[in-house]
Amino acid sequence: MNEKNKLNIALIVGGASAEREVSKHSSISIYNSLLELGYSVTLIDPGYGLNQPKQPQDFFSEKDLFPISARNYLEAVNSSLFDNIDVAFLGLHGEWGEDGIIQSLFELRNIKYTGSDVLASSLTMDKMMSKIVMRDHNISVPDGFVIDKKYSYETILQKIKNDFKFPLIVKPNDQGSTFGLTVCEKEEDIKDALVLSFKYSDKTLIEEFIPGRELTVGILADEVFPVLEIRPKHKLYDYECKYTKGMSEYIVPAELPEQLAEQIKEQAQRAFISLGCRGYARVDFRLNDGGKFYCLEVNSLPGMTATSLLPKAAKAVGISFTQLVEKIVNLALS
Repeated sequence: MNEKNKLNIALIVGGASAEREVSKHSSISIYNSLLELGYSVTLIDPGYGLNQPKQPQDFFSEKDLFPISARNYLEAVNSSLFDNIDVAFLGLHGEWGEDGIIQSLFELRNIKYTGSDVLASSLTMDKMMSKIVMRDHNISVPDGFVIDKKYSYETILQKIKNDFKFPLIVKPNDQGSTFGLTVCEKEEDIKDALVLSFKYSDKTLIEEFIPGRELTVGILADEVFPVLEIRPKHKLYDYECKYTKGMSEYIVPAELPEQLAEQIKEQAQRAFISLGCRGYARVDFRLNDGGKFYCLEVNSLPGMTATSLLPKAAKAVGISFTQLVEKIVNLALS
């Protein structure tokens, strides 16, 4: 039996966030690669608690078999489900998966896990705080501010009129996959955008909209992948464009002057380091028509579906999806 076969990998799938279905799509691909690599794989959905499905395919079903709750996470992680697990491979997205919650539970049980640690995970999920940290490290980010539900609509409008111009982005401060995001072209769009955003989070980020090209940079440990450009069918790289085949075109390496591409890669690596990320991540940018680029956010658990960006960037430098999965596991063990 080789060393690889001795490893017990728990693939953490589903969860209780708004991105539960995205997690399932990512985790199918990860699961198949882990099996191909010869690992012993246990599927665990922390949103189910102790009520885990019996068959692998049931973890990826669109229909939930048991009630879903974030409260089930503690029960699941503290149970025998994680006995003899060497590495927890995080296939989760969104709240309770990317925000340091499940990472902290793993650390209490001394379970190794993929991706960033508790502090970095919580920081990257707080979009405003991560922007403050990145700005302090000379990384260009869009101007914006955060509000919660106690702010009056009149106060918000006055702040916008004083400091911003339309269009604006209104989005939850701690969600991914563009859940709850609206591009507001005029003042009349703000109220509905706030209602939508607050459905997903107690805090909303309002920031300037950066017109231009959509770029992203994947990072694996100390390796920075080539800049990848996304050309969505819609004005914005929204949920449909992200997860529907044929709704976006991907160019990697992006068609950029070499010096500009290197500058963006350097900023991506700086963002990764400044936020304390480890293992792997994806750093998103917008490039305006004047050649100025802005870092939008760092995703500490980037998607791993067939249409996801990090695997596409890895493939451009000769790393297959299965090889990428193996490298992520090895980084968690190092």
